[in-house]
Amino acid sequence: MWTYERKLQYPINIKNPNPAMAKFIITQYGGPDGEIGASLRYLSQRYSMPYRKVAGVLTDIGSEELGHFEMVSTIVHQLTRNMTIEQIKEAGFEDYFVDHTSGVYAQAAAGFPFDALCFASKGDAITDLTEDMAAEQKARTTYDNILRMVDDPDVIEPINFLRQREVTHFQRFGEALRIVQDNLDSKNFYAINPEFDLR
Repeated sequence: MWTYERKLQYPINIKNPNPAMAKFIITQYGGPDGEIGASLRYLSQRYSMPYRKVAGVLTDIGSEELGHFEMVSTIVHQLTRNMTIEQIKEAGFEDYFVDHTSGVYAQAAAGFPFDALCFASKGDAITDLTEDMAAEQKARTTYDNILRMVDDPDVIEPINFLRQREVTHFQRFGEALRIVQDNLDSKNFYAINPEFDLR
């Protein structure tokens, strides 16, 4: 289904290790509003969508989110490579280091590991697309918060790119929701599940 091109969607070349930054950026890898949850959410929801064009939007965005997952892991890896023990201690990175050394592990900034409970596939087009729009807004807000915390241009540039993609995805999911609504009776599109009740 996929053809893998061996390059990132946006170039990442972080020159200075900074485990303190990695501690919070990792939340977009495996946190509740991170890229792995987004990709799994959309790639799971696409199967029951009642309209092919909407399923295509979910496939496209879910696939792109896998690329974002790779970008965030690259950022975290580059921020934690070649760390000294002094840098690890100074950044308060010891707990992570003891468990994972400098391996990239899917977890939130708060330290809890990725859990599939942070995303849903409800099998209701209106419910799922509304959740997807909210998910993109939550991810954008998280990127906004990350941008408030970083001062390294090598980190800011790819984070800005990822933030902008969240805005674009929000718009595309809005268009997909409109497709679903336009194909239903406007008096009842909030009252039925088009994936089940219209079969």
